[in-house]
Amino acid sequence: MKNMIIFAQRRTKKKNKMKVKLFMAVLALAATPSFAQLNSGLDKARMDLTKLPGTDFFEFASGGWMKSHPLPAQYGRYGQFEVLDEVNAKRIRSLVQDVASQKNALGTDEQKIADLYKLGMDSVRQNKEGFLPVKADLRRIESVKKSSEILPLMAYLNKKGVQGYFGVRIGADDKNCMMNIVNINQGGLTLRQNNYYLDTDEHTAKVRDAYRKHITNLFKLAGFKEADALKKMESVMKLETRIAKASSSRIELRDPESNYHKMTVAQLKKDYADIDWNTLLSALDMSAAADVVVGQPKAIREIGRLIKDTPIDDQKNYFEYKLIVAASPFLTDAFRAENFDFDGRFMMGSKEDNPRWKQTVNTVQRVLGQGIGKLYVAKYFPAAHKERMEKLVENLRTALGQRIEAQEWMSEETKKNALDKLAHFGIMIGYPDKWTDYSKLTVNPKLSYWENMCVASEFNHNKQINEKLNKPVDRKEWHMMPQTVNASYNPTSNSICFPAGILQYPFFDMTADDAFNYGAIGVVIGHEMTHGFDDEGAQYDKDGNLKNWWADGDDAKFRARTKVMSDFFDATEVLPGLHANGKMTLGETLADHGGLQVAFQAYKNATKDAPLGEKDGFTADQRFFIAFATVWGQNINESELRRRTMVDEHAQGRWRVNCELPHCDMWYDAFHITEQDPMFIAKDKRVQIW
Repeated sequence: MKNMIIFAQRRTKKKNKMKVKLFMAVLALAATPSFAQLNSGLDKARMDLTKLPGTDFFEFASGGWMKSHPLPAQYGRYGQFEVLDEVNAKRIRSLVQDVASQKNALGTDEQKIADLYKLGMDSVRQNKEGFLPVKADLRRIESVKKSSEILPLMAYLNKKGVQGYFGVRIGADDKNCMMNIVNINQGGLTLRQNNYYLDTDEHTAKVRDAYRKHITNLFKLAGFKEADALKKMESVMKLETRIAKASSSRIELRDPESNYHKMTVAQLKKDYADIDWNTLLSALDMSAAADVVVGQPKAIREIGRLIKDTPIDDQKNYFEYKLIVAASPFLTDAFRAENFDFDGRFMMGSKEDNPRWKQTVNTVQRVLGQGIGKLYVAKYFPAAHKERMEKLVENLRTALGQRIEAQEWMSEETKKNALDKLAHFGIMIGYPDKWTDYSKLTVNPKLSYWENMCVASEFNHNKQINEKLNKPVDRKEWHMMPQTVNASYNPTSNSICFPAGILQYPFFDMTADDAFNYGAIGVVIGHEMTHGFDDEGAQYDKDGNLKNWWADGDDAKFRARTKVMSDFFDATEVLPGLHANGKMTLGETLADHGGLQVAFQAYKNATKDAPLGEKDGFTADQRFFIAFATVWGQNINESELRRRTMVDEHAQGRWRVNCELPHCDMWYDAFHITEQDPMFIAKDKRVQIW
């Protein structure tokens, strides 16, 4: 979703993400009769006590776990999120199989879950059908004769879940956040990021070579001869490269003001006259729209020119490819294998594909996520947990307020506005108050797996039109599933979301004391809260409008302080010759920094009347930081590290620990870090914000 900041980006294959990335049941536990009986939450087997905290805290906290959990063949990265994903996948598989084994009334969520799961698991049928489920739409593309037919084609395919030249979606207006508006944004790149098409380094050149081979192979699997497949591949590369040259970078996309251009539809037609907006908006059922927001003018203008001056055969080749790419996960084993060879083996360094059951479960969640969420919450998230979580969140809110009030660099006017924004945070915990209504969605076993996916996409499109076009924003709408292992902050609703799925060890331990739980789950909560005040979130006011609420001069002070973090990560080498991208990851690194400050404050507040003593050889303050670092224990191969450094707005685990803790004064005190320790940073060089 546009403008949603996700705690941790998941592994995805050519489908819509949204970095998506909590929390269980916790504690304002202060002093209670049973408090002393709570354990440390630490498992020393997860640690490597041969490492010194001031030399490599990441290895110190997680080295034991990393040695005992070598990278599984199915993964390019394997850490705590992936571990919990595995746990939840097995839980959801069991829930889905239970539903599939019973007789379900037609039209119920259970019937739809069961039938879609059975369709996904029927490899015999998929292999027998081959490319047949896609042929009718392929013929439709082939029938196009002139450029004026391209936009109706793009709209038709878009409704079926096939990406076109750019995106047209309905969502909150950044500067009138109570109302929805049509948003027009750049797109068209199968590799998602323009760097892959434009950079000239050796690694990126190899990616392009592999991608060319992948395109060619998909066309061949679709029944085209090699000579034709090669020709079509060249068309795709030519068009996607042209789009990439006009597209904004990931860093440029992080500036909300420069990506906001509101206008009437009449002005849209005038300013972007090369595109037949009447035809496109009508075909998308959006002709009633009065206003739109154009995100990236340069890209949209270039698409207008591209449609006009590109030979029609090249454009048809492009849309054939986009159709094949979208359908391929739902076709034969050969298509799945080709996808894995490129997406998994080459791009991520994985050695084995996920088993069919896991892929199918993920698909069922993609289509009927909240239907499964109901089942998940009923079995794995008791209602009492939600109440306890609410208490912890309020403790973190109080602590963040204290941190804001303590900042000497911030004027009283800005502090007042920041505290007002904090007070207006919307809190979503565990599961939504209102579940998605799937009554108008059909799952028909007589149709193929891919055809059912098209029906599901059309359902989502119609739902978007009916519920959002020219209508107020539903501020309580969930954009994550309850079973999701992640958390998020949404600036346009000024709300934080903590799904039930992540509320498991090592993020939370009901038997552990406050030092552990505030260091783990508390930092995650603080992370999401701080997103409201990171370099992007700070541009949105208490209601969620893109509006400057900073007093004169304070914004410049804030930017200067954030630059310290950006520069620090820019200077960090993650592989020989490969540096982190401090500007791209700035929002997440600031949120990690703020999360640590806020959670530590909350932990001290919770234990001030009954300070915690030493347990398992570590002080309470030390256990706080070990718990934080434990969350980020992971193994990652070089291919995946390179890929994520290029595309992921999150730093990877080692650097989320070793590059964040040196900027926390409390960590120095807890572990007696001195100038002799390699991780030491002089106090005047540390990030000082919250």
